[in-house]
Amino acid sequence: MRKLLIVFLISFIFLSMECKSSPQSKAEEKKMAKESKQTEVIRKPAVAGTFYPQNPVQLSQMIAEFFNRVKKQDVSGEIVALISPHAGYVYSGQVAAYGYKLLEGLKFDVVVVIAPSHTLPFSGSSVYNGAIYQTPLGKIEVDKKLTKKIAEQNKDVFLSEKGHTFGGSRDEHSLEVQLPFLQIVLGEFKLVPVVMGDQDWESSKALGDALAKVLKDKNALIVASSDLSHFHPYDFAVKLDKIVMEHVNSFDPEGLFDDLSKGVCEACGGGPMIATMLASKALGADRSLVLKYANSGDVTGDHSGVVGYMSAVFFNSGNKPKGKKVEKEKVGLDSGLSERDKKILKDIAKRTIECKVKGEPVPEFKIDSEILKEKRGAFVTIEKHGNLRGCIGYIEAIKPLYITIQEMAEAAALKDPRFPPVTEDELKDLEIEISVLTPLKKIKDIDKIQIGKHGLYMKGGFYSGLLLPQVATDYRWDKETFLQQTCLKAGMESNCWKDKETEIYIFSADIF
Repeated sequence: MRKLLIVFLISFIFLSMECKSSPQSKAEEKKMAKESKQTEVIRKPAVAGTFYPQNPVQLSQMIAEFFNRVKKQDVSGEIVALISPHAGYVYSGQVAAYGYKLLEGLKFDVVVVIAPSHTLPFSGSSVYNGAIYQTPLGKIEVDKKLTKKIAEQNKDVFLSEKGHTFGGSRDEHSLEVQLPFLQIVLGEFKLVPVVMGDQDWESSKALGDALAKVLKDKNALIVASSDLSHFHPYDFAVKLDKIVMEHVNSFDPEGLFDDLSKGVCEACGGGPMIATMLASKALGADRSLVLKYANSGDVTGDHSGVVGYMSAVFFNSGNKPKGKKVEKEKVGLDSGLSERDKKILKDIAKRTIECKVKGEPVPEFKIDSEILKEKRGAFVTIEKHGNLRGCIGYIEAIKPLYITIQEMAEAAALKDPRFPPVTEDELKDLEIEISVLTPLKKIKDIDKIQIGKHGLYMKGGFYSGLLLPQVATDYRWDKETFLQQTCLKAGMESNCWKDKETEIYIFSADIF
């Protein structure tokens, strides 16, 4: 898990030598106390455990699996906005991943999420006036300067908790469910949360115009949260939803509003979509594309009454991708292997797997590199379409490296107890990753653990377990989560790392 934002809350202490304050100082105290209280407002997760997992590890794993099943589409240009569904993740999460997948490798300073109010009716658009929106993955700082500027643009756009929290009723889910995806794919960013009450043309245009004015020249992304038709038979729902998709693909907010108003099609977040389309056009987007459509019937198999989900993107086809391009952080370290050495090891692993799966003899590999003859621990990981298909290795330096790779490649393909043996039909779809390990180093101070550099090996009594360095970075775990998950991998309690009897080892790896 990437590094979470830390918000420093400032409290003011007023000291006076007098028994009574002047009316002016009282007024100032009241104003400052109000501002101080406002900065402390945190919107807690309301639907964690229902719409998506409450456990941060399970949540990050679920989103990672969604991403693994998506092939990133080619959008050549500056991404300005997305449309994303907001149902429970088991229903719409896979569709949402098609949009958020496009953000991999990009960095945005601020993300505006516009969502509809499902429960509380009100006029205009409510821009959250608190300091934090929180999910199981951590806190997201609200960009208070930007929220204030947006609210200053139009009387129909205002600062409020209205629509975000209801004070006893179920808090709005449609904005919240977008945030874990953003946290996983972007890491650090500031948030502008907006919930729309009325979704008429005037309200949508007021919000779209306000965003266009304030976000000009900002490194910002807009996300419209919306599902499509609700509870119609499958075939009829698809017909309704196609009308929405046609308007989105043709970048036609006016046409979409007209058809929504006439009941020709449906979308619970029509206002957020239209406001986003209007703002995107004003901010330079000239292209739109529906990335994925599905409905709940595709997940449950029940076609009697379904809900539609769509993922879409708006972008400027004449510009380079928006945001600060993020270079993928290198995990592990350089072990001294040359590019030729690495190629030889990958060839050994690939050819060994192919021969063993096909029942053919494995050729004898002639090795002239001395470093490949050194005894080293190593793991061979096999993936299929981004999903783990096998992973086995030697922790200790038992055999020469090239022999270790040959043996572990066969074991990962055919002997990993978590998976059936690889079949010949699967060979063309496999990807191989090799991790050459450094020696284990026992530690007592967990501050020595560096995410992105170290893997963990945990041992307690008859139990032991290992997680490679790339696992923590792939799931964006922090140090404590990494420790907990290594405990679980070892078959022990998640807090076993706190036990003095538990042995903790760190190591690094050259991963290729």
